[in-house]
Amino acid sequence: IFPLAFGTMKSVAALSLLFSSAAAFAPASQSASSSSALAAAAKPIGDLPPVGFFGEAVWNKLTGDWGSDDTGTFLRAAELKHGRSAMLATTGFLFHEFGWTLNNISPHEYLSVSQGIKIADLAAMTPLEAMKNVPAEGITQMFCAIALVELYELTHKDGKWAMDEGGVAPGLQPGGLTGDLGWNPLNFEVTEELQLKELQNGRAAMVAISAWVFHDAIPGSVPIPLPWK
Repeated sequence: IFPLAFGTMKSVAALSLLFSSAAAFAPASQSASSSSALAAAAKPIGDLPPVGFFGEAVWNKLTGDWGSDDTGTFLRAAELKHGRSAMLATTGFLFHEFGWTLNNISPHEYLSVSQGIKIADLAAMTPLEAMKNVPAEGITQMFCAIALVELYELTHKDGKWAMDEGGVAPGLQPGGLTGDLGWNPLNFEVTEELQLKELQNGRAAMVAISAWVFHDAIPGSVPIPLPWK
């Protein structure tokens, strides 16, 4: 059950990419270097202009005055996971808006027989209205699916069960949550370029899904033409 949906979007996607690169809190390098080449090499993945100065000031506060390097690891993982969630959300939002919904392919007519909710009924609504009309049991299924992924990350390290290492879940140890689930079925070579692309697409998706939800929830709040309107 995933009524949030998506499609192709040109103008908003372009603006999203522009705004996300400017607004995302990508951290800057923590240590100064006399060599500009070394300084560039030391910059973490996702530290892109024009947020370098702002990112460095805030990042040093969060990981120095108020936290540690492990705090930085957690914040990077949080940004990455929010980006992944937003990419799924934008995909679902677009599918819904363009009519690529489950009622066209599912052999089942009803989402909930006991409550008389048809899949086609949700498809006829906006994504926000569809979510509001998903039964509590459906929301519970979504919650459980997300919880399984979170529990997997808490209890596994490098794709393997690691609860036997000291009795404390790896994800509960300092710096234990990294966003790396160890899931790579296509055996991609995980390069810095690939990691940067995932991070930037996630940032764009966070901006896009926020704009789309506001556009539907508050008419006139986002004065940008959308392809499905």
